[in-house]
Amino acid sequence: MSATGASIGTRASWLLVTPLIVVLVFAFFWPIANLLSRSFFNPDFSLDKYETLWSQQLYWRVFGRSIWISVACCVICLVVGYPVAYAMARLTGWRGLVVAACVLVPLWTSVLVRSYSWIFLLQRNGVVNSVLQDLGFIGRPLQMLYTEGAVLVAMTHVLLPFMILPIFSTLRGIPPELSLAARNLGAGRAMTFWKVTLPLSLPGVSTGVLFVFILALGFYITPAMVGGPKTLMIGTVIAQQVTELLDWRFAGALSTVLLVLTLLVAVVFQRALAVERLSGHAS
Repeated sequence: MSATGASIGTRASWLLVTPLIVVLVFAFFWPIANLLSRSFFNPDFSLDKYETLWSQQLYWRVFGRSIWISVACCVICLVVGYPVAYAMARLTGWRGLVVAACVLVPLWTSVLVRSYSWIFLLQRNGVVNSVLQDLGFIGRPLQMLYTEGAVLVAMTHVLLPFMILPIFSTLRGIPPELSLAARNLGAGRAMTFWKVTLPLSLPGVSTGVLFVFILALGFYITPAMVGGPKTLMIGTVIAQQVTELLDWRFAGALSTVLLVLTLLVAVVFQRALAVERLSGHAS
């Protein structure tokens, strides 16, 4: 291809991408930059909101709780999601379609609807308490709603597909000949999975963990609905500052800290994964 043809192709590519860039700038980057800048660029160029954030232990407890719930949600999603992804990758025919439908259908349902469903299930006169009482396991209704356990269960239900799909994609890309070769060399099913399948699926695991952690760290709707004052997460606090207290500057300060924390976790995670890959290649 000539230089002129390559130049025309590059211009055509930029022409096609330009509408998407414009939409991203005005619908995503500009609102975020506007919110974050409010915490810095004010009439006095004051950092008083960051001083308030630094001095109030309440907000650091909320950040700590958000990190803890996000990590716990990642662990639960990984423990539950990996077997499901493995089944999706190995099953064929109608069985595979049934498992895939169970994973994908929740993605087509509103998060608000799923959160209300958990409220219906976990409230004091809800389905779970009624079943436990009918079976004689409990004498009176348990407090399940507005607890960290309820937040974890509901968030896991919402975020589980984001763990399953990357792992499934990686498992489907593993050539079946590798497992057959390991079996022919004398390895059992457990050893084949431990030595072949699991190491090759780690890129999908790392992607799923990163997706779930970042989404959980800033989650808002589900914790606000099934959690309570004792289970506040940082997304709920930011929303309260904007919609109820109308303190956009403090909301910008909280959002800035959350953004920095998220980027820091992503960078550290990617660096650790790169080191692990290099050590794996070296070995």
